[in-house]
Amino acid sequence: MPALDEDLKKTLGPATAKVLAEQLGLHTALDLLHHYPRRYAERGELTSLAELADQIDEHVTVVAQVADARILTFNGGRGKRLEVTITDGSGRLQLVFFGAGVHKPHKDLLPGTRAMFAGKVGMFNRKLQLSHPAYEPLGADASDRDAATAFANQLIPIYPACAKLESWKIAKCVDAVLPSAHEAVDPLPEALREGRGLVPLTEALLKIHRPGTKADIEDARQRLKWDEAFVLQVALARRRHADSQLPAVPRRPAPDGLLDAFDAKLPFTLTDGQQTVSREIFEDLATNHPMHRLLQGEVGSGKTMVALRAMLGVVDCGGQAAMLAPTEVLAQQHHRSVTEMMGELAEGGMLGGSDRGTKVVLLTGSMGMPARRQALLDLVTGEAGIVIGTHALIEDKVQFHDLGLVVVDEQHRFGVEQRDALRSKGKQPPHLLVMTATPIPRTVAMTVFGDLETSVLDQLPAGRSPIATHVVPAKDKPHFLTRAWERVREEVENGHQAYVVCPRIGDGEDDPKKKASAEDDAEKRPPLAVLEIAEQLRRGPLAGLPVEVLHGRMDPADKDDVMRRFAAGEVKVLVATTVIEVGVNVPNSTVMVIMDADRFGVSQLHQLRGRVGRGSAPGLCLLVSEMHEASPARARLAAVAATLDGFELSRIDLEQRREGDVLGQAQSGVRSSLRMLAVIEDEEVIAQAREEATRVVAEDPELEGLPGLRSALEALLDTEREQYLEKG
Repeated sequence: MPALDEDLKKTLGPATAKVLAEQLGLHTALDLLHHYPRRYAERGELTSLAELADQIDEHVTVVAQVADARILTFNGGRGKRLEVTITDGSGRLQLVFFGAGVHKPHKDLLPGTRAMFAGKVGMFNRKLQLSHPAYEPLGADASDRDAATAFANQLIPIYPACAKLESWKIAKCVDAVLPSAHEAVDPLPEALREGRGLVPLTEALLKIHRPGTKADIEDARQRLKWDEAFVLQVALARRRHADSQLPAVPRRPAPDGLLDAFDAKLPFTLTDGQQTVSREIFEDLATNHPMHRLLQGEVGSGKTMVALRAMLGVVDCGGQAAMLAPTEVLAQQHHRSVTEMMGELAEGGMLGGSDRGTKVVLLTGSMGMPARRQALLDLVTGEAGIVIGTHALIEDKVQFHDLGLVVVDEQHRFGVEQRDALRSKGKQPPHLLVMTATPIPRTVAMTVFGDLETSVLDQLPAGRSPIATHVVPAKDKPHFLTRAWERVREEVENGHQAYVVCPRIGDGEDDPKKKASAEDDAEKRPPLAVLEIAEQLRRGPLAGLPVEVLHGRMDPADKDDVMRRFAAGEVKVLVATTVIEVGVNVPNSTVMVIMDADRFGVSQLHQLRGRVGRGSAPGLCLLVSEMHEASPARARLAAVAATLDGFELSRIDLEQRREGDVLGQAQSGVRSSLRMLAVIEDEEVIAQAREEATRVVAEDPELEGLPGLRSALEALLDTEREQYLEKG
């Protein structure tokens, strides 16, 4: 019996082991036991030969006697074919075997032999036949009928396979290591397993690979899903527990301080959601271990306002707050909107500034040397209470006087290492608030951000207008696209502004022709580009209107100039890439046209659409696509047009993409460890596993009494993933 951690070379030989390792990432007997079948084929109920005419293209199993068998040659004697005729008294059927595969059945299937035959019913020369069927010779006694029924009803596992190793060969490899399933250490605490009515691990492994019935498969799946959910949730619960043991400086806003002064000059009242979430954040900030909170909310639900109040609360009691933004455009935008919202409170220490105010500085990679030097000085002396910047904030030169809170905007764009580097700049671990405008279904949040407490803003502030979304089928109905440009012109004539978004810049550096590979379909045109579309619009449907472009490869000063003029209303139509996806706030923009909308993901389209309808006039979003009406891409666009609920859209998105993207590279730099668990479908299992994991870790943080769980955790958290979880 091979040991579970033994290299497969010893059990299966070097050639097979090499293919399993290189093609499927399977190295040990345990890896192979966790390579589960993706479905099961049934040989089919026993069928009488007389009924086969109704079963063409079906898999059947028959019991019959060989009437005759003969080898025929063709191609001038170079090709061989074995034809076997079988009968069961109700009818006759022909079996055929070709090539080198004729010799064994010719020996086995002599006239008079009774056997079971399983295969797919085909038709050749108007005769029914089975080509290369599987067969099992039988003796003549009555118990063979039982054997036949057992053979017929057997569930055949179909494994995820590769060109060099078919599913049935993988099944043979699994057979070789299956006896060692008895050695598998059960990660689930016994009380949990029994309380939830789950089968033991060994039984689950045997049933998933060699089920007797469909109920066996169900038992095994239920159990193996629990393993994945529970071990992952224990990893996250241990991290939450470790974080709760770290020291942090409690940050309580001073009465009549900066936060109160800011609240007093707000021209509107916060929504109920904003007030609730703010309370949760301030409670966390007041404790003496670091806050780790995920703030997620709809586009435009006022997350920045909540984050700013948290930053002001920290500044109030002598600390500093840093906001990390993914792009320079966004950092500048945040800096502008924060200083505008704060007014004289953002001019602490300056002439005309408030005596309760503080300094708000911007730090990006493209700043001039004098401004940069001044910003660094303001941070190290504590003169600046708030800094907003890109990853320039992470550089070694940047020193803080007393960093109390880190706010990370649009978390999915930052590596874990970057968040970690900024957090290490505090004398003690600072509090952490992660904001995301891509709403994440609750289960995904629990699975991916399970170390963070979650706050959700799902209410739009008063005064935000509804956004109507329509799909524009440019190929089927070109007049719809003509009408789209007329709508843009009407909006501009009514004093509003518009965005046109394209997937590509078109400046030569992103020329898709250079990247196109030989197998690329010659018919596929490259994605539409900002520079080309802007030119077409200036010459054609939007002639005479001030049209400008914005993309990531422009000089930062030019970018800032375009954004400033667009915000001031001088530029009427902005043709841009997705640099405008997050944080850009121009309330006067009412219409957005997204070209080649099918080339964007669901969440991205939802993000982009959130840039319009930010003022008192209603928003309009037009999704232009040349895809066919029945295509999956059009179905995606129809889903976006049908709802403004980001949580609903993120579920649709996830169901289409599966969670590899969620749990794989994007989150931890390693492929998804989930083989059995489907994040959206198994909501209940994940929620229950989280509860159980939290309880287990509270009772035994080091898992000393649970060696099986400890080793399962070590297997899940290989070095790379361990570092990822450590860094958070």
